[in-house]
Amino acid sequence: MTKVNLAIVYYSSTGTNYQMAKWAEAAAKEAGAEVKVLKVEELAPAAVIESNPAWKKHVDETQNVAVVTANDIEWADAIIFSAPTRFGNIPSQMKQFLDTLGGFWAQGKTANKVVSAMASAGNAHGGQEQTIHTIYTSMMHWGAIIAAPGYTDQSIYAAGGNPYGTTVTVTDQGIVEDAEAAVKHQAKRTVQVAEWVKAGLQ
Repeated sequence: MTKVNLAIVYYSSTGTNYQMAKWAEAAAKEAGAEVKVLKVEELAPAAVIESNPAWKKHVDETQNVAVVTANDIEWADAIIFSAPTRFGNIPSQMKQFLDTLGGFWAQGKTANKVVSAMASAGNAHGGQEQTIHTIYTSMMHWGAIIAAPGYTDQSIYAAGGNPYGTTVTVTDQGIVEDAEAAVKHQAKRTVQVAEWVKAGLQ
């Protein structure tokens, strides 16, 4: 059987979701997938970015990460989305990318993609679950197959116990939860489900 193609599509202003994307990448490669880590295009004005040293530092450090395109979504058998919450919603950068795929969706090219999502916020009840649900709502319109982690591994409890997707709380000291193992389990599970779907479609 051919390898699963996995696109890890993230938005990150100061690096949390990029870190989660890299954890997912490592696990997915270990599971045998072909992986691309891709960022959505930054839309914030340069003056706003430069006024936040952590944001500016992260933008500079990830200059060489490719910006996701519709071609990457077409290539992918599976997609993991990772994004911070913005007032209980997804960031405008992620929404803008999804909104550009209308024509692609109309051609039926989003159907049967296996998808999963992760999120972050600055406090434990800052909208992480709603952010994931928002992504999944779009994915249901796509005709995608959602591979939520549920409670399929003990690592999920150490990361806060979110069955929809790994979510983290971020403070000045970094990620609060012990989340790396949960992210890696979620990535491997997404690859596994995509293997089942890909085998069934062949």
